Amino acid sequence: MVVIHIVEALAGGVYTYFKELTKHFAEVNDIKTIVIYSKNRKEIDPNNFELISNNNIELIEVDMVRNLNFNADLKATLEIRKIIKKLKPDVIHLHSSKASVIGRLANINLATKLFYTPHGYSFLSKEFSENKKKVFFGVEKYFQKFFGGITIACGDTEFEYAKSIGKSILVRNGVTIDKFRKFKNDVENQKLTIGILGRITAQKNPKLFNDIAERFPNYNFIWIGDGELNHLITAKNIVVTGWTTDEQIIMQHLNQLDVYIQTSLWEGLPIALLEAMAFEKPIVATNIIGNKDIVVDKETGFLFDHINELDQIFNQLEDSEYRKKLGENGLKRCIDIFDNYKNFNQLAQIYRDSVLGNK
Repeated sequence: MVVIHIVEALAGGVYTYFKELTKHFAEVNDIKTIVIYSKNRKEIDPNNFELISNNNIELIEVDMVRNLNFNADLKATLEIRKIIKKLKPDVIHLHSSKASVIGRLANINLATKLFYTPHGYSFLSKEFSENKKKVFFGVEKYFQKFFGGITIACGDTEFEYAKSIGKSILVRNGVTIDKFRKFKNDVENQKLTIGILGRITAQKNPKLFNDIAERFPNYNFIWIGDGELNHLITAKNIVVTGWTTDEQIIMQHLNQLDVYIQTSLWEGLPIALLEAMAFEKPIVATNIIGNKDIVVDKETGFLFDHINELDQIFNQLEDSEYRKKLGENGLKRCIDIFDNYKNFNQLAQIYRDSVLGNK
């Protein structure tokens, strides 16, 4: 069976997802995986392409752009259509909104099973105006209606929205838990140490992270990463590590935290939260789609709407035994429903069933 994945937004959590997906499917002997991808996102590090390329994985670069551009989009659509005709895949899996449009148009009248994962619907993003979000919702709804495909949602709330648009299946994002457990060590920080992993972008809300650090000057804060909005990080008790592709360094930083915090304005299903849970870190996260699909409030961590709620939350998290309890609960939840091995096997079976006519 040949499966083509098409992705324009190969950055951040989607990049992490693909790095793990290609590692997994390289070992799935009955599925040949081909990834059609673009390097055009400004947040993409060209040195980051650690996607596996072996007998079961093939990478094909196609020039795709994020914003609407008729000439560029038409060129990408025609090029992808030519690839589809040549390779004759059994399944096409589209990832994120731009690929969903280009991929569906490229697949018109071709006999291929089609799936689509939004990785966070654009119409739920706070970076766009209400009018733009209405347009994005219309595109999602009518492209699925007229050009087909089944949505494979990456999180529970995304699944609820997907069901209102058309046929859909839930396959949660996950992490390779054993990989993180090898780096897990006991931590004894003199001050409560709170951190986040990711690029310093508008989505991650660095201003809120900075405001929190200023509100709690007796704690240490770490931003594991870097980004174009790093000038908003000014609090004296914040350390910005800078960006690295060295997985071992990233895991050492994660392990060093007492508490993982996610200040995002919007998310799909954030893999960084799952990584922190694999390290048994209690989570404090904004009460938004994606975060609330992972965090069970007061069981694996806390969800908050306003910064003033953190006074009581952080006061409770000063208790190391309480942090340990929350962390253990988080790891169990991660093992139960966010295990990459289980979830990618579920995805592989969906592909097989679709080709056999069972879906």
